[in-house]
Amino acid sequence: MSDFDTSAAPADVVRRQYLASAAGDLTALRATLAPDVEWTEMPGFPLAGTYRTPDGVTSNVMEQLGKDWEGWTAHDDTYVVDGENVVVLARYTATNRATGKPVDVRVAHHFVVRGGLIVRFEQFVDTALVRAAMPN
Repeated sequence: MSDFDTSAAPADVVRRQYLASAAGDLTALRATLAPDVEWTEMPGFPLAGTYRTPDGVTSNVMEQLGKDWEGWTAHDDTYVVDGENVVVLARYTATNRATGKPVDVRVAHHFVVRGGLIVRFEQFVDTALVRAAMPN
């Protein structure tokens, strides 16, 4: 194991979450989340709402995205870190399974990391671009 694999530094924890998500490794993703995590997908997004617990997050968000979208990936590129706050600028790419329409949209994520675990997540994305790729 490398230092990165066990680092409690907020940016490292968040980066492990993105890598696990991109690999489809929900066990590794859950390992980055606090037992009382609050994960919020913004209003207007297909899965809008706040989900709690690592299992709640993966079953209600990641597994659902996998059912509706082919290749759903969050490509993280810029990290802004202020203590326990990590803001990541990223891009979502995927193809909607029902329409065959692609989505390629910028997104911002705000994470709060305490004790080496993500305790809070909030998503900011142009939901109209995501909805445009979905069935009417």
